[in-house]
Amino acid sequence: MTPVTPTPSLWRLLLLSLLMIFGGGLACHLLQSDGGRVEVTDFRLDTVNGQWVTADLFRPATATRQQPAPAVLICPGFERSKETMASFSMELARRGFVVITIDPYNQGASSSTMERRSATKEGYGLVAMAEYVHGKTGPDFIDRSRVGAFGYSAGGNAVMQTASQFGARQATALRRATRLDSEKGRTVTEQETASARRENLLTTIFVGGYVLTMNEELFAPIDANVGMDYARSDEGAFRNVAGSADMRTAAESLALVNSARPADDKLKAIEIGRAYGETAQRTYRIVHNTSGIHPLLPYDDRFVANVLDFFDRTLQAPSPLPPEDQRWKFREAATTISLVGGLLFVLPCAGLLLRLPFFAAVRQPTPPALPAPSPSGRKLTWCLFFFGALVAAVLFMPLSMATFTVFPEASSVKQTWWFPQRINNALLLWALANGTIALTLFWGAYRFHGRHHGVMPSMWGLKLNAKAASLTALLAFIVVGLFYVLLFACYTLFHADFRCLFVAASTAFPPKMLIVALEYIPLFFVFYFANSLRVNGGSRHEGASAWRSGLFNAFGNTLGLILVLSLQYLHLGATEQPFWTDGWLYVNLLFGVIPMMFLLPWLHRIFFDLSGQTWLGPLITCPLFVMMMLTSNVCYIPLK
Repeated sequence: MTPVTPTPSLWRLLLLSLLMIFGGGLACHLLQSDGGRVEVTDFRLDTVNGQWVTADLFRPATATRQQPAPAVLICPGFERSKETMASFSMELARRGFVVITIDPYNQGASSSTMERRSATKEGYGLVAMAEYVHGKTGPDFIDRSRVGAFGYSAGGNAVMQTASQFGARQATALRRATRLDSEKGRTVTEQETASARRENLLTTIFVGGYVLTMNEELFAPIDANVGMDYARSDEGAFRNVAGSADMRTAAESLALVNSARPADDKLKAIEIGRAYGETAQRTYRIVHNTSGIHPLLPYDDRFVANVLDFFDRTLQAPSPLPPEDQRWKFREAATTISLVGGLLFVLPCAGLLLRLPFFAAVRQPTPPALPAPSPSGRKLTWCLFFFGALVAAVLFMPLSMATFTVFPEASSVKQTWWFPQRINNALLLWALANGTIALTLFWGAYRFHGRHHGVMPSMWGLKLNAKAASLTALLAFIVVGLFYVLLFACYTLFHADFRCLFVAASTAFPPKMLIVALEYIPLFFVFYFANSLRVNGGSRHEGASAWRSGLFNAFGNTLGLILVLSLQYLHLGATEQPFWTDGWLYVNLLFGVIPMMFLLPWLHRIFFDLSGQTWLGPLITCPLFVMMMLTSNVCYIPLK
């Protein structure tokens, strides 16, 4: 086949995508570095049992050995990496705090952990990081008498468990000081008190989005100022003592506030947003109950303001700013531009590669469009549309629960090579089942209707010889590889990846993740191929509007998942309880999945128009999107 001369439009689109990628990265760098006043770097801390923790360090220029600054350690929640907490990191750093944000064990680029009770024993890596900060090799620009911690969701639990562990160490040291064989016998000296306090490495903590383990026993050893914020419509509130997200009389928030009050002055109700106790005595307590839901609370400027105000009050910000003075949304916009640019890049990249003589065999003559549907054909199309959506919705939660049987190790938080991603395993089973059903319905519709109305398999763009098939796979590999080259280049230059809220292309993953991807991609490919076949072989009709066809397929691809999400939150709004309780975390996964699924049919049609075949689209989108999901989730990869 004669190669086609590259068109100016593809080159312009390529240039635009590169400008978006690196322009967004540069804007992100300028924002999170506060115009060069904050140095942002990453590092790795080797811990125990061959484990390690990766972290981002935000160091204001004002933090020096001569003028050490207070520090805040940040632990993300379940399914999150350090980049998801950048809004808090940059805002605290703008106020003069040194900030260290970790990737929890089993997440991001941190290693797995040998500890089954990692939150309690290790704080998901926070314990080791706090010990490093206070150790002999720790940063000399941190004021070690003013070190706090903040965590959201499971990260909030890690922060509480870490503070409780350090408080218990302090209590043990004080008990030793009262023994007869101590320095002054049963009299505790000032030196012994100071020595005991050095065992307590956190002086202030803020817990976001987590109250499940809050009780008197947990708080008893804690010698630190404590604040919290809990979404007023948190989906996980059904697990609380009263089954409610109202923190005014909740046993959990009362345990927090009363932990610093004398036995004869315990409260039975608290005032939301009111400060109790004194910061100097480490008895400061405050409870917020911001309106919202669990996954969206970290993106609420009111919640961010509560966090900033708390650390300003308890650690005395070196460069105080009003808590409402926030720029993180501009950073979010910048990384969104990079993400859109990255996804846009794969289109002209593939188009230009297709015009090289080497890849000439990949380009196929565009198959004829399907005949315009008859009235019976339109009825069948709509029946299949709604049936497919219903099946997708009905299967999601049962298949999520089936992961406990099919993938018992990952579901039990055990290290394994057998599909080690606990949450994404639910999506894997769902995609495999729905892809198989979609292919069956496609063949059935052709067998019993299409072939009698002028539809022929030659219209589907499936036929490739061995050379064309191998070159198609190679071209897809190059496109996805170049996408990640640009991603890592942007991160290297600007410490910025591609992300928008719950959708992200992250550089924070261990090399072993590439091995894990080889497990997931082939099974996910069934779904991606079925989608491409449906888009290009089932709805590409003569005279049909490409725009209307794209919308039809986009909603067909997502309607079932939208129904799941809608049922969950309509029920939550009506009853203050989610429709699915035990599987509520699986439903939250859909916030990041639905946007990608909505975009998928559009990409598959464009790749079809570029190549004249159905295979190229899924060979690019499947590894691209699956890697994006895998690198943004919990993964129990074996250490050895």
